[in-house]
Amino acid sequence: MIELIPMNTEQFMTFREQSMNDFAAEKVAAGEWQESDALEQAIQSFAKYLPNGLETEGAFIYNVRDSQSQEDVGYLWVQVNETPRGKIAFIYDILIGEPYQNKGYGTGTMLALEQAMKEQEVQRIDLHVFGHNDRALHVYQKVGYHITDYHMSKAL
Repeated sequence: MIELIPMNTEQFMTFREQSMNDFAAEKVAAGEWQESDALEQAIQSFAKYLPNGLETEGAFIYNVRDSQSQEDVGYLWVQVNETPRGKIAFIYDILIGEPYQNKGYGTGTMLALEQAMKEQEVQRIDLHVFGHNDRALHVYQKVGYHITDYHMSKAL
């Protein structure tokens, strides 16, 4: 079983560095950013979406913990915003560490998030997945997410 444990400041600093680096690498892999300035763009993105770190209004940043072993197996960042359609959550980052992949932790994390967001009276959870991330796409579809639009490109 998965538990979502709110991060402390020290854990957040480690998460922030890893998440920014991973985000920059994903944007480069997707062909959206140049490697030379990708990290700076990721830093700017984090400053925009987490201006007050852990204290950013609506931000929920968790360690993903296996409740049996008490090991942290990954992390999750979701932002909840009030909209005219009600409360909507958006997953900004989710990572299950490599040693824990393909063992049900991704599915368990998504189900634990659903429960946590129901407790926050969230009506819907949205996310973005990079087109080259087949593993994540499979997990999301497995737990009931569906594609709402496509963003496509062709290199010339």
